[in-house]
Amino acid sequence: VQLVESGGGMVKPGGSLRLSCAASGFLYSLYDMSWVRQAPGKGPEWVSAVNTGGGSTLIRNSVKGRFTISRDNAKNTLYLQMNSLKPEDTALYYCVGGGWEYWGQGTQVTVSS
Repeated sequence: VQLVESGGGMVKPGGSLRLSCAASGFLYSLYDMSWVRQAPGKGPEWVSAVNTGGGSTLIRNSVKGRFTISRDNAKNTLYLQMNSLKPEDTALYYCVGGGWEYWGQGTQVTVSS
């Protein structure tokens, strides 16, 4: 099983990033998927989730209206579009699936002027 995140980087406040997570080694389309982030010195924080078909999503209040989760089951890929980024969004972002059993290695997002 592999979950490989990409798309992180350093941006200025107000900027945008699109994270991707390529999944392999398990039946990706059969599992709800989530993004979780961990800021320096803090515990993991759930960000957003999408159901198997992509038609139903959940998102934490602090990023609502700025972040959008989506998935492409044909490509076994999960996405997180992040707009209007704020310094408090700085964290290591993880792709999670398989009933919370599978985690990627994370991609760093840094928002700083």
